[in-house]
Amino acid sequence: MAKRTFWMQRFAKWHIWLGWLVGVPIVMWTVTGLVMVAKPIDEVRGNHLRDNTEQAALPPETNIAITLPETAGKPVRSVNTAMADSRPVTTIEYMDGQIERYGPAGDLLPLVGEVEARVIVADAIIGGDKVASSTFFAADDVPFDFRRPVPVWQVVLEDGTHVYVGQQTGEIAAVRTRWWRIFDFMWGLHIMDLETREDTSHPILILFAALGVTGSLLGCILMFRRRRAAVRK
Repeated sequence: MAKRTFWMQRFAKWHIWLGWLVGVPIVMWTVTGLVMVAKPIDEVRGNHLRDNTEQAALPPETNIAITLPETAGKPVRSVNTAMADSRPVTTIEYMDGQIERYGPAGDLLPLVGEVEARVIVADAIIGGDKVASSTFFAADDVPFDFRRPVPVWQVVLEDGTHVYVGQQTGEIAAVRTRWWRIFDFMWGLHIMDLETREDTSHPILILFAALGVTGSLLGCILMFRRRRAAVRK
């Protein structure tokens, strides 16, 4: 009996010290988790802003094999032909990451410019015609809320939404609402990685998670001690 009491007292001390140590991370995980589930993930990603107009089908006479350009022996990763701006457009992605677009006659289409990027956003995003600014970013200098090494146009809407249009693809690469940026910050806190917000398995996170589990287990053990004390009274 004395030995059991001794260990219960030890567990109580460890539980208190672990509580002080992991209390802040536990509160942080709870608060950030609450914020991240406050809105549906589709709304966080801005999917509700995308115009869900059904994409037009390719004309029956479209001959994809004929419209493919000469690739000069460059290895191709993928080829896709779809309707864009009322005409068939073939997009070729090469193994080196380069992307080219070709018109129905096999003509190489130019890279997307600022005016075209604004038109794409106005056509594909609800409220996309209310533009505050537009800026081009090279692949090695993209904004933090995009985080992909591809050249893009950032079209900022009046409500603070950032819409990214690929310069090479002419497609909307990402929609970043104000709530998405809040969500992203909370995610960084949640995984304790505010620098990249991608590392979900690093020593600090694992350590505090392990300490949190240990403290919870000690708390569960101490519940039996308190229950016995209440019964004796």
